[in-house]
Amino acid sequence: MIDETPREFASRRGFSVSYKGKTLLSTMDPVALADRTVEALGKGFAQGTLYFCPSPLFGYGLKLLLERMSPDSAVLCVEIDEKLMALSTERIDESILKTPRFRLVQTGDPALLCTLVRETWGGRSFRRVEQLRLTGGWQLNPELYDGLEDALRQDIAVDWGNAMTLVKLGRRYARNALRNLALLPRSLPMGALNFGVLPILVLGAGPSLDGVLDGLSAAFGDLSQSVRRPFRIICVDTALSPLFERGIKPDLVIALESQHWNLRDFIGLFPWEVPVAMDLSALPATGEILGGRPHLFFTPWTKLSLFDRLKTAGLLPERLPPLGSVGLSAAAIACRLSAGPIILGGIDFSFTLDHSHARSAPAHLERLRRQTRFFSLVDPAAAFRKGCFVTSSKTGEPVRSNQAMKTYRDLFQREFAGSSRIRDIAGSGLPLGLQTLTPEKAYALLAVEGTQNTGRENSIHTTNTVEITTEAVAAFIREELASLVQLRSILTGEASASPQRLETLLDHCGYLWAHFPDCAGAEGRRPGLSNLGFLKRVRAEIDPFVKLLQGL
Repeated sequence: MIDETPREFASRRGFSVSYKGKTLLSTMDPVALADRTVEALGKGFAQGTLYFCPSPLFGYGLKLLLERMSPDSAVLCVEIDEKLMALSTERIDESILKTPRFRLVQTGDPALLCTLVRETWGGRSFRRVEQLRLTGGWQLNPELYDGLEDALRQDIAVDWGNAMTLVKLGRRYARNALRNLALLPRSLPMGALNFGVLPILVLGAGPSLDGVLDGLSAAFGDLSQSVRRPFRIICVDTALSPLFERGIKPDLVIALESQHWNLRDFIGLFPWEVPVAMDLSALPATGEILGGRPHLFFTPWTKLSLFDRLKTAGLLPERLPPLGSVGLSAAAIACRLSAGPIILGGIDFSFTLDHSHARSAPAHLERLRRQTRFFSLVDPAAAFRKGCFVTSSKTGEPVRSNQAMKTYRDLFQREFAGSSRIRDIAGSGLPLGLQTLTPEKAYALLAVEGTQNTGRENSIHTTNTVEITTEAVAAFIREELASLVQLRSILTGEASASPQRLETLLDHCGYLWAHFPDCAGAEGRRPGLSNLGFLKRVRAEIDPFVKLLQGL
């Protein structure tokens, strides 16, 4: 008979627990066994470690672990079973429960657990995850606990990956954002767009896009004008050339890229004029290329007081979650712009031996231009480099991917999987956790849903928005410039200030140092005033930003 409640029985020291037919604590001195498990780490008490302890029960071994671990480590105890959670809450010493570097939580949801860790200790707080099985409680749900551990590892890896990206591009993000302030008076916010209840086809630039576009043209004929089709098209910037070659004009293009590589996506598109939705940190030239008034949004690449000041001044565009991938951002924007169904195509997170992107995309055209007897269309450097692996597509065919693409796919699943509104078109891409439709069924859905809604919502329309004036932008820039000049004067010794004033100015101008290796991804944490090396690095960053603002 399986026990329905945890049953305690006497052991050599303390109590043991029997539950659901399993003995969860050793009958031979469970306290000493838990302590030996901790002591077995030896020199394994590495800095920045998150110790993941599944099903802690009475909390044996936790006190020793908290004493031995480094000050920047933490202990996360997770219980999935409700009754065992009640037992742990009652029996674990209150002094342990109140320790800042300790948390006890009941959950089996990986996303909730990762969010808890981030909210409790902040981003980039840990370098690794170490699982410690101090009891036998993990045996009740071994796969779930292993899944939680894997989710924590992946989330920490993403944090550090984002930090490395910020080290390389953080300065550019800040400079682009300040330059793009000049676009605000003639730009439109994302909230000004509304596709009503029309279906939206969201297009990436993966290899499967070719089949989607060929079938789309066959099913609907001329797609050069929005008014002639019963649905709307949102595409990523890299998909513009493949669409242009087939005469399919999108209704909106999404751009995130902060570097000049982005410009290749817009070459040869004259005389097209397509609305562009661009991130505040995107390359400023992006808003000038296709004409019209760009739609600005912003994704917070890190924690900066600059965003708060822009919001207070009424200059901050609509916020989107920092998804990292233009394909994910396109899907998120589509969900905001229409209440109708959303169909995805060409968002693959994979590639084939001879195609990294769809035909006519810049990367594909570059391979064609360079093709000779000695330079093949097959790119072995990309297909066989370390970290690349073979996996199965939605159709079961073998495709290639890498860890970066897989990370974005996993993030896509976390954000959108299971949505009843979003569907995917079958192709060579990785499974996205969505209902997958054949191309024929997808085109039929676009036609039927669009026909039903054509009478009510057949065009893009804008809502009333508050106009941003050039004077408001100029006033904000003057205030930012004054703060930078004052900070420079203090750091060079030309002016004196209290330590509190210097601390305030450093936090105020956080975009000067947010990309430093010791600050990137740390959510606003920075060295103190005693760190002269940090202050010298901040001083070196000021002049380029002053010159930038003076030129706006």
